[in-house]
Amino acid sequence: MDELAQINDFRSEVPVQGDLRAEAERLMAAMSAPARTDARRPGFHRLGVRAALAGGLAAAVGVAVFVVQNQPAPTPPPPMIRTVAAVEVLTRAAEHAGSRPELHPRPGQFLVYESQSMDTSGGSDGIWLSRSKRTIWLPVEGSAVGGVLQEEVLAPLPYPGHTLPPAARKEAPTGRPGRPDRAADFDDRAEFLRNDYAYVSKLPTDTEGMRRHLYTQVPDDRLRNYEAWNRVGGLLDESYLPAAQRAALFRAAATIPGVVTVREAQDAAGREGIAAAMVSPMGVREEYIFDRKTYDYLGRRGVVVDAKLADAPVGSVVSSSAQLRVSVADDAPNVE
Repeated sequence: MDELAQINDFRSEVPVQGDLRAEAERLMAAMSAPARTDARRPGFHRLGVRAALAGGLAAAVGVAVFVVQNQPAPTPPPPMIRTVAAVEVLTRAAEHAGSRPELHPRPGQFLVYESQSMDTSGGSDGIWLSRSKRTIWLPVEGSAVGGVLQEEVLAPLPYPGHTLPPAARKEAPTGRPGRPDRAADFDDRAEFLRNDYAYVSKLPTDTEGMRRHLYTQVPDDRLRNYEAWNRVGGLLDESYLPAAQRAALFRAAATIPGVVTVREAQDAAGREGIAAAMVSPMGVREEYIFDRKTYDYLGRRGVVVDAKLADAPVGSVVSSSAQLRVSVADDAPNVE
């Protein structure tokens, strides 16, 4: 295959749906746990109160994301290929990574993330879109168990193509942030999935090194590139990388096969931007959104591209987030 044909193949925005459907069915068959009514899409890598693996619709992707540390040693990452579509957004984001004043958190301090999100929730009682605004204080070093979460619940929305089930009405809007609570009861992530500042500030600053990190212990199957893409999100949402590592992350992300550009995207706060994206095994295009001028990271969005897999009309938004502010604090609120 010549170079032009390779570029044309990689610019295809939606992979072959038959292959995706086969992978989704394989993942669903592997699930043994029943659906939970508090299910959230795990693609966002967000830590929440009583953190646990989500079930239901999101469970299929969860297998690919979290059950990786018990796999045999994988083969090396696929050859590094920068596609025209990926370079357009991610390379510019890398070039702008050091254009803003840097945060320099110290051990013992907290990084504070203020955000807004909409995630798919539900289980056997139905499915809907949960929404919230949250502030989370995460320790500069170590486990997220030492973190504190304060969340304001917003009115839920129907999952596209479905009615709002009675179970969703339990998520009544509060109109104000709730009490501070522990960010997580446990944090048993493998070392290579950590995203605290003490860890990520020591990640590679070169493209090849960061790329190897993204593919660490990724199973050698058809989902490996999507898993690497999902890990990029784990280093963007409620995580802060120094400029050198941030630039390396964007350049490494641009080499993942299947990444495309989405020229019109909107985060959960309504901010317009441009995105780099990849289609998930559940028929949802997972987008990382950047400001058009500054190329600051804004948030994420999940858009349906396969109605059958996602059980929603094509073009529906089934998840989104907006990273509103990141700051440093000496202390976190007390938890009762």
